[in-house]
Amino acid sequence: MGALLPALLSLLPLLASAGQLTLQSPRVTITGPDASILRNEPLSLAHPLSPPLTLGTSDTLKLTFQILQKDSGKGVQPHQTFLRFHDPQTDEEGVQPLRVSSTGKANFELNLARPPVSIPPTPNASVPLHVTLIIGSFKHSPLSQPLFDLYLPVSHAAPQHPDEPMYHPLSEIQHTFRPDPQTPYVIFSAIGTMAVVAPWIVLLGLWGSIPHRLPHLSHPLILLFVGLLASFEGLLFWYWVELRLGQVLLYGAILGGVTVAAGKSALAKVGRWRVGTA
Repeated sequence: MGALLPALLSLLPLLASAGQLTLQSPRVTITGPDASILRNEPLSLAHPLSPPLTLGTSDTLKLTFQILQKDSGKGVQPHQTFLRFHDPQTDEEGVQPLRVSSTGKANFELNLARPPVSIPPTPNASVPLHVTLIIGSFKHSPLSQPLFDLYLPVSHAAPQHPDEPMYHPLSEIQHTFRPDPQTPYVIFSAIGTMAVVAPWIVLLGLWGSIPHRLPHLSHPLILLFVGLLASFEGLLFWYWVELRLGQVLLYGAILGGVTVAAGKSALAKVGRWRVGTA
């Protein structure tokens, strides 16, 4: 076990580099409208191409390379390969997908007579586009390799997207809140309380002034019915203090059912008293 651990540790650098990709024989060629070769140079992965490439309106650029696994040298067909064209001045960019063969070979042609939609606008001919190769693979580490700078003729600026103003910063929203509610004065609360209690005081006073006989007023059924009616007033007071509307409706429905049943029993009892059968 002691000898096995150093052996495994020695394999870690190999395992770390097993999934790395590299490019073999990257080359760029620019031809004129008469098919004459204007420039034909290999690309260095360590140093940028100097001087940068310049492409005329009638010229054609051709890029060729092969993607290899770094440790074994075998050709690799990654699942995604793109060329990224980026304008550092306007921050416009375009991404051109590339087709790679099973052996890892790929090529790309750029003809400004029929430019692809992936080429961003170049309103300033003195600012080159940065061209970068981006490779993604499920089995290997991703690769982002700068290739060269490319000068293109002046083109129209990028048209404004109709939805672009939606993403512009807007002015800060100034919220206006209502002032916090304040507790009413005690005198107003007292007046409201008296307004609620006064009808009951008047009712009891008028009731006491009328001569009548209520021999069965203290019967349990009568007291239960009157108490349930009074409980509705207590429910409304509770709603004013604490309850919500949904709770009042629920409790009121339950209390209403019980009150109806008690009132029916009380009325039936009073009916029997009147006919003398109770």
